[in-house]
Amino acid sequence: MSATSELRRVVAGALVGTALEWYDFFIYGTAAALVFNRLFFTESDPAAGTIAAFATFGVGFVVRPFGGILFGHLSDRIGRRSTLIITTVIMGVSTGLIGLLPTYPAIGVWAPILLTLLRVCQGLGAGAEFGGAATLLAEHAPPGRRGYYASFAQTGVQIGLVLGTSAFLLVQLLPQPDINSWGWRLPFLLSFALIGVALYVRLRVAESPVFREMERTREIVRLPIRDAIARHPRNFLVGVGAHINDTAVVYTLATFSVAYAANRLGLSSRTALLGVILFGLTVIALQPFYGDLSDRIGRRPLNLFSVVFVAIFAFPYFLMVDTGVTWLVWLAMMIMGAFGFAPQVAVQPVFYAELFGARVRYTGFAASRELGAALAGFSPLIGAALAARMGGAPWLVAAFLVGTAVVSFVAFYVSRETRDMDISLKE
Repeated sequence: MSATSELRRVVAGALVGTALEWYDFFIYGTAAALVFNRLFFTESDPAAGTIAAFATFGVGFVVRPFGGILFGHLSDRIGRRSTLIITTVIMGVSTGLIGLLPTYPAIGVWAPILLTLLRVCQGLGAGAEFGGAATLLAEHAPPGRRGYYASFAQTGVQIGLVLGTSAFLLVQLLPQPDINSWGWRLPFLLSFALIGVALYVRLRVAESPVFREMERTREIVRLPIRDAIARHPRNFLVGVGAHINDTAVVYTLATFSVAYAANRLGLSSRTALLGVILFGLTVIALQPFYGDLSDRIGRRPLNLFSVVFVAIFAFPYFLMVDTGVTWLVWLAMMIMGAFGFAPQVAVQPVFYAELFGARVRYTGFAASRELGAALAGFSPLIGAALAARMGGAPWLVAAFLVGTAVVSFVAFYVSRETRDMDISLKE
């Protein structure tokens, strides 16, 4: 097989596999915003149920660093491709089982307990998925084009967001009693079928040439997480801070904003979900452009621009959403996606891959990024609590987004430009 054909297959494998796995992760957030508060928690206090549902959503982020460390260790020892196949099965099975769970009226407190345990399994799989797909793409990509090709890992994530939101948008066409009894289960049960699609694509992908060379020269380390922190302490901290803002932005828009628009503004859930789909489609369209631009001007300028835009636009975003005018709500989401979110997430796959040497790349990438995700993954819960503190008004939520932008700005500011580095270096 030619190098070009192999690269195309790797891109397809990363794109399809990542999309399907993040479909699994995102549908939980949508369900938490729309139905889990009533089905798995208290029915007497909808606000308390929403906060509890968002808390279980955040649990997935708490365990993501452990997934990154565990599967990063495997990947840096047995290979990128093999590890991604394992995470595909874990993610698909745990998501499908959520669709089979009995609800609170049926089994009482065991319902939220089982839901949380399956969310933990989702978090373990998600903690390894993105780092593996991005590492595989970056290590296959030709020099000078890593930003462009690696950006397809993030494109897959956004496709997963659009697919998951679209699934619930279709479910919303059912009568409410049907949604509550069986309709909400359909997007989760679909995951069982999607496992086969993802495995078919990923089993056809070749192992990274960088990892194959490490195997040949026997340069695989015994404990990658220890070496990643010891050899790259500065970059590890940069990796933690770099993922805080984009995590806060996407889950504030895709999860908190859905609940806010429906519960506070009185918009239909379909309107809110369409806004999320438009946000995702905007980001998908711009990923290759920003990835290519990072190969031309560097990773650092785009990252800095993106977080500065989030800080500037956070309050205008909620001013537009708070009008309750449908087209303004959609426009606000699309603007935030185009300039506040898309640049930093398009650059993110290659940015993290270039932070660490080849021997500890997957572990350093996944562990540092997912630790940042854990710190910001409770954004929907924080947003709901801050809004409740202000009688439903979103201004503390906007201030929270500004704060996360400041944290990531510091991380990007102290980072080094890496677009010209040799990614095959072992250290």
